[in-house]
Amino acid sequence: MQAPILPRVIFSPGQLALELADGLQKMGEQVTIFTPGAVETSARNITADLGNFEKELAGRGDDYLDLLRKHPLTFISLARQAQSELLASAFAAANRGELDIVHIYTNEEDIALPFAQFCQRPVVFTHHDHFNFQVKYKNVFPKYKHLNWISISRSQRAGMPADTNWVGNIYHGLAEAAFAPDYQPEGRTLLYLGRIIEPKGVHLAIQAVQQFNASVPTDQRYKLVIAGKHYASDAKDSYWQKKVLPLIDDRDIRYVGFVKDHAAKQKLLRGARALLVPSTFAEPFGVVAIEALACGTPVIGLAAGALPEIITSPRVGLLAPIRTKNNQRQRVIDEPRTITGLAALLRQIDTLDPTTCRQEFATRFTLERMCREHLAVYRTLVTKHMSVGNDASSA
Repeated sequence: MQAPILPRVIFSPGQLALELADGLQKMGEQVTIFTPGAVETSARNITADLGNFEKELAGRGDDYLDLLRKHPLTFISLARQAQSELLASAFAAANRGELDIVHIYTNEEDIALPFAQFCQRPVVFTHHDHFNFQVKYKNVFPKYKHLNWISISRSQRAGMPADTNWVGNIYHGLAEAAFAPDYQPEGRTLLYLGRIIEPKGVHLAIQAVQQFNASVPTDQRYKLVIAGKHYASDAKDSYWQKKVLPLIDDRDIRYVGFVKDHAAKQKLLRGARALLVPSTFAEPFGVVAIEALACGTPVIGLAAGALPEIITSPRVGLLAPIRTKNNQRQRVIDEPRTITGLAALLRQIDTLDPTTCRQEFATRFTLERMCREHLAVYRTLVTKHMSVGNDASSA
């Protein structure tokens, strides 16, 4: 099931899980990865029985992507059935002594929470959204704050109780060889890369570029390239139709569609003077930002979520504050002031250093570093578990 789906998404924890498993294998660890369908990996791969899926698909004449698109609730129900079986398989293997630790590394880990108590080896959880992002998550996670949790940013932790049992904070990482830097991009192109939804603030980036361009000579204007997915109709989300599409003029503002090919994405990143990340909500991480740094591309954005944790040096990026209006009932963004702040940063692009961007990536956001930090957490938990077990047996 994963093979046809992973290339069609902008970001997938599944891909990170594969890279983590393979990275640990390279470090000499023995890893078993449990996945719905077979995946390319150097680790031992245990897959789910997808018979229920196959029967449903055969009866409808659909493939996996058709079912996901046309009948999402049916797809999710069947997927959670398969995932429940995988979790049971993983816990059973751990109880047989085949695994030293179980890492639940997926956005459906709420299935595993109540059953972790029955696993006789340590269980650790990584969540990939903000903990308050969906009702089904925010209402249940605090009940299990005593379990072992790894955050993907300090910002992400804000959605959990203060006394949550955090055992690590591990930023995502990328293989160093996967992205090649370009320290002297030609032209004056800026890039937005990601989902086109209102919390991502694409319209703010467009208006910031337009405001900047209106204040400089023609030869100093920037062109903004927008790459990503949007909702095709306004039945579910009218943001694209109402707030983004009217601003695209195919001159200064150009939309190039969803870029799923890695080489094409890398070309866009390497050719940009800066990546714009105008998100207005508390994103728990932001992989596109470290992809940019890996390509030697600076980041300009808004100081929201985990982005200030990624962009910590004024040599690799600049962040503007999100301005808000006085409103006691809810947080309301003052868009004109926020846009002006973002536009002002465009005047400082020449102060940013592409070489330092790549160095920052190599120091803080590599796959090898991510794997090393996970392994340290695993070893600590296993050692603690063994110590408790020895204490219990000697009592």
